[in-house]
Amino acid sequence: MNPLLDFSGLPRFDAVTPEHVAPAITELLAENRALIERLAAAATPATWDDFVQPMIDTGERLSRAWGIVGHLHSVNDVPAWRDAYNGMLPEVSRFYAEVGQNLALFGKYKALRASAAYATLSPARLRIVDNDIRDFRLSGAELPDEKKPRFQEIQEELAALSAKFAENLLDATNDHAEWITDAAALAGLPDDVKNAARAAAEKDGKAGWKFILQAPSYVPVMQYADNRELRARMYRAYATRASEFGKPEWDNGPLIDRMLKLRAEEAMMLGYANFAEVSLVPKMAQSPAEVAAFLRELAAKARPFAEKDVAELRAFARDELGMDQLESWDLSWAAEKLKLARYAFSDDEVKQYFPEHKVVAGLFRVIETLFAVKLEIDSTSVWHPAVRLYRIVRDGRLVGQFYVDLYARDTKRGGAWMDEAITRRLTSSGVQTPVAYLNCNFPAPVGNKPATFSHDDVLTLFHETGHGLHHLLTQVEELPVSGIHGVEWDAVELPSQFMENFCWEWDVLQGMTAHAETGAPLPRALYDKMIAAKNFQSGLQMLRQIEFSLFDLLLHSEFDPNGGERGVMDLLARVRREVAVIVPPEWQRFPQSFSHIFGGGYGAGYYSYKWAEVLSADAYEAFEEAGKARGSALDRETGERFWREILAVGGARPALESFIAFRGRAPRPDALLRHNGMTPA
Repeated sequence: MNPLLDFSGLPRFDAVTPEHVAPAITELLAENRALIERLAAAATPATWDDFVQPMIDTGERLSRAWGIVGHLHSVNDVPAWRDAYNGMLPEVSRFYAEVGQNLALFGKYKALRASAAYATLSPARLRIVDNDIRDFRLSGAELPDEKKPRFQEIQEELAALSAKFAENLLDATNDHAEWITDAAALAGLPDDVKNAARAAAEKDGKAGWKFILQAPSYVPVMQYADNRELRARMYRAYATRASEFGKPEWDNGPLIDRMLKLRAEEAMMLGYANFAEVSLVPKMAQSPAEVAAFLRELAAKARPFAEKDVAELRAFARDELGMDQLESWDLSWAAEKLKLARYAFSDDEVKQYFPEHKVVAGLFRVIETLFAVKLEIDSTSVWHPAVRLYRIVRDGRLVGQFYVDLYARDTKRGGAWMDEAITRRLTSSGVQTPVAYLNCNFPAPVGNKPATFSHDDVLTLFHETGHGLHHLLTQVEELPVSGIHGVEWDAVELPSQFMENFCWEWDVLQGMTAHAETGAPLPRALYDKMIAAKNFQSGLQMLRQIEFSLFDLLLHSEFDPNGGERGVMDLLARVRREVAVIVPPEWQRFPQSFSHIFGGGYGAGYYSYKWAEVLSADAYEAFEEAGKARGSALDRETGERFWREILAVGGARPALESFIAFRGRAPRPDALLRHNGMTPA
């Protein structure tokens, strides 16, 4: 049996190969098309049981199988898996475009909503029907027949371009290496970074040290290396990845140009002024103008703090480091020096207290305390020996399972992300429990020493776990609104950003730390320094996120896509003139690596991080209030309420309603500003 067609349990990663992809996906596409032909026929009643439920059931088989293929393409991007994924991507894209434009199916959904039976549906099912009607319209179902083929072509090409963008970025990232043979050139670098670089060189059969553009290698060089020439070379290579400065076949510039034109054409065909308007239809925000106003208001509040940050950094660099001019490749290094001088600790010192096993155990303790569950190691086949599977149990019953893939590899896409493998739903045999993937790109252990994580790595792990909990702790039993399904994109970051807050609580950190060499827990004095430094350069960091968000928004709302690649860079320069206080070199090519909006699902939606951060900070304030009353933010009563009103309901009701149900009022930005040190207090 083709393992991609086995839906009896967890994916069979020990059995599935690239050769299974085309036969399985072809069979499932045929199965879905045959079902759709039957359901679209006049003889099929427009009811939930006769029409909607069969669509969900058969559609899930295809999405699960294709999800495994997409996952393996992301975490094991070797030529065979890349070819298998790209070989079927046009067929899958074409199928979903066909479904979205099928007037007979659209008519059935509209007939169901107009029928007396509609009022008898559960709230979750009402939301599913309404979402589907909305999505049919966004998929071009109401277009004239002569325009539908072109709309379908656009969807297929956009899917292929998105995949190619991500592949180009990965290939360009892996292509650059810095080889160091003089130990003196490594001054400032922590031992574990040098050991990893030595191991990388040995793996290639060479002497010395090898540094690459993957984050576990690149970030420490920029932060700690005293060798300015090394930092400058690494920065330039990183800042120009997948651009015209590298191999022509990896240049993402033409892909961006093409994607913007196609998105604009799609919006025009649907009757919208621009792609941002299309993107916002299923989101909380109502218009591009509302989002722009939100971002600019935040920028105005953050700017005085950012200006203070950069003035302090430049003064320190001049007076203490003898640097009259700070270049982009100096910023992280100088900031680390300033942080060390001001707070008397370094990120590397903190990192030694966060070995992997203690961090994971501490994360699990937070989850178990808040939600009255148990997390246990599980066993199954995996795609890499370092991957682990865990199970969540409550009252003796399985709640869900999740894979954890923590380490960077040259065949794994960069960044960190959560994805779904299986979604909770009610089937004829009972409740199907959900399964998630949690993926990070942390430094792998070297030799006998355990992997140690920076505090930023810990924040990232908690962040992705928040996404996972949103998927795994749902109580909704209708698949299209279960877990993260159906949640507005600008609210989906609420649980993830919410979880990050616990990484700053003393009663959390003291139980999840043990020095990699001595085993001693994090000293309270060092923790106090971390808290004092928590908002170090927070103004700069917030403006940076707003810069990305506003660029994305204007690119998809005000920008003329016929302006070409140079026009994209001109727009970015204009945004930087408006909101940035530090501007990188003219030759930096940030858009060519902006995978969130060109290789992911965040086009005209990157603002979601800041939008949801308002929600998450306000939600966490409820735990802070409980902590004042009960002595700890790890408050089970508040955690149970957060589960019940936010996590459990998934997309079964609007996110704003869920927030108000939890908080008792509409969200306010006060907590976000306070958490970032941007209030008078």
